[in-house]
Amino acid sequence: MSKPNDVSGDALLAALSALSNPHRLRVIAVLAGGRQYVSQLAREMNMSRPLLTVHLRKLEAAGLVNGSLELSEDGKAMKFYELARFAFVLTPQTVAEAAKTLSGGDGDV
Repeated sequence: MSKPNDVSGDALLAALSALSNPHRLRVIAVLAGGRQYVSQLAREMNMSRPLLTVHLRKLEAAGLVNGSLELSEDGKAMKFYELARFAFVLTPQTVAEAAKTLSGGDGDV
């Protein structure tokens, strides 16, 4: 996204859907403090790794977080997550403009 107002309808829906869950909002809040290893994040959030992974995948699909796989010194694969750069300005006009770009429809509001 080049500007906060420059968001497609599909991207806006994906972001709002991802953020509509309290667990995912908490993930964003924790990652605002910096990137974390998924096991560390699960412990901090008092959440199972499988459930956290579901939430992280939804956030990643929406473009709100980025995951990267790294190898530890002992060769163990470690998944880290960090926030992606994002900004949304929600006004009636920006929502109307985003709605015009929705896929699967004719763009009428």
